Amino acid sequence: MCLIAFAWQLSGQPLVLLGNRDEFHPRPTREASFWTGEGHPELLAGKDLQAGGTWLGVTRSGRFAALTNIRSPGARPGPRSRGKLVLDYLTGDMSPEDYMRSLTDDIDGYAGFNLLAGTAQQLWHLNSEERQAQALQPGIYGLSNASLNSPWPKLQTLCHGLEANLSADQETLLSLLKDSNEYPDAQLPNSGVNLEWERRLSATFILGEDYGTRASSLLTINAEQRISFREQSFGPQGSHQGDSSWYF
Repeated sequence: MCLIAFAWQLSGQPLVLLGNRDEFHPRPTREASFWTGEGHPELLAGKDLQAGGTWLGVTRSGRFAALTNIRSPGARPGPRSRGKLVLDYLTGDMSPEDYMRSLTDDIDGYAGFNLLAGTAQQLWHLNSEERQAQALQPGIYGLSNASLNSPWPKLQTLCHGLEANLSADQETLLSLLKDSNEYPDAQLPNSGVNLEWERRLSATFILGEDYGTRASSLLTINAEQRISFREQSFGPQGSHQGDSSWYF
């Protein structure tokens, strides 16, 4: 994913997570579904059909994980796909803490990433450049393509919107992910890409023929530890391609 805002252990519920996945449109992708054919019928996630991993997923037992890439255009690509980090946690049985700590000696095997791994009781974050796994305390958090809670305009706007709408319905929450307005040049981060791309990537919902927002997702775990997952998928120029939801 490229943009995530989440509320952890607030308003009587363990998790409310919103996220957009931005990607090149030709990259083959399977929309979210249970991975029964792969031998993981408990896993609900989309699938990157090119590398085999995923960017966001949850299991029937309440394990969940999400990933954002760190934008570093000159960095060396890692020998392994970052989507494997999410998949290995979700299909394993290590605690979030143990899993994150197990990665610290192998971070250089992957290009830059932010990883979230949790259950209804605990949530851990690892930034590959900072190389220090940390347990997250209750609060509102945001991740894009830098550090946790980096002051990027779209990330701050989404976090503020989530905080103001924690008790809202799904449609209201998902609407927070649909803002396609780009921010003024003076507010843009310097993430290593040229100005034209910096402008395009400043939008919460990115429109384009070649690259753009491919999926908007809402994952919640309520006080009874019931899980709700909603995914909306999109094609070039934001054309709507699907809307699926699960509750278990």
